[in-house]
Amino acid sequence: MRELFETLYNKTQKEYYIKLSKYLDNNEKKFIVTANPEMFKLASTDCVLKNILLDSDNDVVPDGIAIVKGARRFGLKIEERITGIDISMKLLELLNNKKKTLYLFGAKSEVLDKIGTVIKEKYPCIKVLGMTDGYVDNKDEVFQNIIDLNPDVCLVALGIPAQEKLIAKHFENVKRGIYIGVGGSLDVISGSKKRAPQIFIKLNLEWLYRIIKEPSRIGRFIKNNIGFMIDVFREKRK
Repeated sequence: MRELFETLYNKTQKEYYIKLSKYLDNNEKKFIVTANPEMFKLASTDCVLKNILLDSDNDVVPDGIAIVKGARRFGLKIEERITGIDISMKLLELLNNKKKTLYLFGAKSEVLDKIGTVIKEKYPCIKVLGMTDGYVDNKDEVFQNIIDLNPDVCLVALGIPAQEKLIAKHFENVKRGIYIGVGGSLDVISGSKKRAPQIFIKLNLEWLYRIIKEPSRIGRFIKNNIGFMIDVFREKRK
């Protein structure tokens, strides 16, 4: 598991945002992976996902305090976590300031409707090239259409690991732009779901807030997050 931690972006959020701005200014091509304990846990048995995390061309950012603490147990210094929702919000800000283009793929159609309104009100200088919900049958066809449209940013909200695998499958055909799997971030940006209060965010307890709001998450949390920490302790002791 140590090799996965070694791929993580290890500087500050502020420094990473500067990189995002430069990617957009230079029309670079970049696949951003927001790594959390569930993703690392899945990668232990999923070679496709593991290869995505180990690909040095991708930006793998530490989304989750458990990832940061896990890395430190292996003696690797990670400055801070950088969440997918924060990156998504920053990208919208940058796109608006630079008058760039966006495509949204995933989530429910009603969520996309709401986020379309949010963008018009808060980010009026963004040109939205299209929005497709995550319930279409032929996702590969949609993705090829996105590539043809050539957006500056594509936010893909299909859940882990489907979103990462779909991006990776087609990424060699991408000409330019930032592609990132954002999970449930579109639900939060649209206002369909509330983000944790600031005190939870500051104390790195967003995971606890999500469990409080959705108790059905507890099984998934135990399997992935607790399982992840157990794997870290076991490997560190070898």
